[in-house]
Amino acid sequence: MSGRGYDTTTAFGPILTPNGTLFRLWAPGAEAIDLELATGVRLAMAPRAGGWFEAEAPVGPGALYRFRLKDGTAVPDPASRAQAGDVHGFSIVADPGAYRWRTAWAGRPWHEAVILEVHAGLCGGFKGVAERIPAWAALGITAVELMPVAAFPGTRNWGYDGVLPFAPAAIYGTPEELKALIDTAHAHGVMMLLDVVYNHFGPDGNYLGLYAPDFFHPEKTTPWGPAVAFDRPEVSRFFLENALMWIEDFRFDGLRLDAVHAILPPQALAALGHAIRARLPADRPVHLVLENEHNDAALLPRPFDAQWNDDIHHCLHVLLTGEGEAYYGDFADAPARRLARCLSEGFAYQGEAAPNLGRPRGTPSAHLRPTAFVAFAQNHDQIGNRAFGERLLALADADGVRAALALVLLAPQIPMLFMGEEMGARTPFLFFTDHAEGLADLVREGRRAEFDRFSAFSDPARRATIPDPNAQATFTTSIPVPPPDADEWRDFVEDMIAARHTHVVPRLAGAASLGALAVSDHAVVARWRMGDGAVLTLAANFGGETCPADLPAALHLLVSSGAVEDFAIPPRATLAFLEGAPA
Repeated sequence: MSGRGYDTTTAFGPILTPNGTLFRLWAPGAEAIDLELATGVRLAMAPRAGGWFEAEAPVGPGALYRFRLKDGTAVPDPASRAQAGDVHGFSIVADPGAYRWRTAWAGRPWHEAVILEVHAGLCGGFKGVAERIPAWAALGITAVELMPVAAFPGTRNWGYDGVLPFAPAAIYGTPEELKALIDTAHAHGVMMLLDVVYNHFGPDGNYLGLYAPDFFHPEKTTPWGPAVAFDRPEVSRFFLENALMWIEDFRFDGLRLDAVHAILPPQALAALGHAIRARLPADRPVHLVLENEHNDAALLPRPFDAQWNDDIHHCLHVLLTGEGEAYYGDFADAPARRLARCLSEGFAYQGEAAPNLGRPRGTPSAHLRPTAFVAFAQNHDQIGNRAFGERLLALADADGVRAALALVLLAPQIPMLFMGEEMGARTPFLFFTDHAEGLADLVREGRRAEFDRFSAFSDPARRATIPDPNAQATFTTSIPVPPPDADEWRDFVEDMIAARHTHVVPRLAGAASLGALAVSDHAVVARWRMGDGAVLTLAANFGGETCPADLPAALHLLVSSGAVEDFAIPPRATLAFLEGAPA
């Protein structure tokens, strides 16, 4: 099934053979395993060295199968390439080479990325995302990042409860429809990135512990349960094959690895990144991005290209909303000063103690190039982990939000928008699931209990108003709806992205910070020497009063999200200047 020259004695998932299909399962905790086809045929699988079982059957693509444990429990293939419905049902034999690609695609370099994070389910599945690609490309988006699409229980989910990492969720479409989406994106010059979850499995539909308990370290816990045993060769190979499947079979241009601080032992993460790189052609641009609460600069820029920079988001959020509870407390003391450090050096915390965490956070990052960081004013986590899923426009002044967007889109760091942000959507993005009865109750009450430490939810009656993650309405309410001023927001975003593509992107190679300064409690000025020697200056003011600042002559002004004043930053505005550009 792999088609990449894997040793078939250790590869995960079904492998097409001249005689049919070879089915394999790593089940070191099982005495016996049967292969069961949907036709009723049942074959005993032969044990092999290292805890493997295998059986060959005269069936091909489209055949439905599952495995039957000695106690009678039926389980899907953990490396299923497609499911006949939910994660509890039959797996489907797929042919990775059946899709006929239409677009010749060489990829795009990382520095050209302007990312839009998207939830496929809220767009109506893979076909719905494909229909939106032309409009996003016209806006200037050069990369669409899908939230996880690996199969999960039920019909709706953020994707972080996936349990079959190789199988695209059937509710979104078939593997071929996902490939057609990627083909469409490439035809419009748009990269496709995929969010993958390698640090845990969801709570419903993960059968691995029944027959492969060695997949986990029960003595090591993460926020989602026992740690995945990355130090075991079969486990690390499972995720390496998964990454390569998305990149090679589906032609994704890169992966964003979720919450890698929960991957244990820590050195396993770097090993995975290097292993992925080693299997790919040197001339193919493939981008690997991290979400890492530990802010470990040693992983950047290789084997990983960049990291989501939550610190920038937190600084912007505090400046725009004044909120200071939970992790925002680590930024509420001096948000402008911390934002200036983010713009000039990457991380706001580089080994200093973070009061909310109660321990040091981060490592020195000033030596890294700006493109080693992904900057954003909103994303799925920061909106959806709020009790009521409010977007910034529901919490802050629109001019301030516009200034934050301008800063994100024009700074040399890689910018990212969250779906709906490009049109000024006010609809919330809520946490939603579709769990079976029992687990649904636990998720609902657990979700509400998460907020009892916030002053606004100290009253149980208030917590009871938090939307039920399992309700259908929670999902449908999260679908972005264009507001009356959607065209105005799109025009603004398009203008900012156009300015980036014209003035910033061509100069990013070799760009380096010249420093940044908080010029008031609400304003910053940051400067970079660009690759061609020009100097880019961004001045952002999130306060309600004009802020005097030492700025370049207005003659060099590129863009402004507010009225321009001499040597001052207007309230709730971002100014961009370019000096010394070659004629």
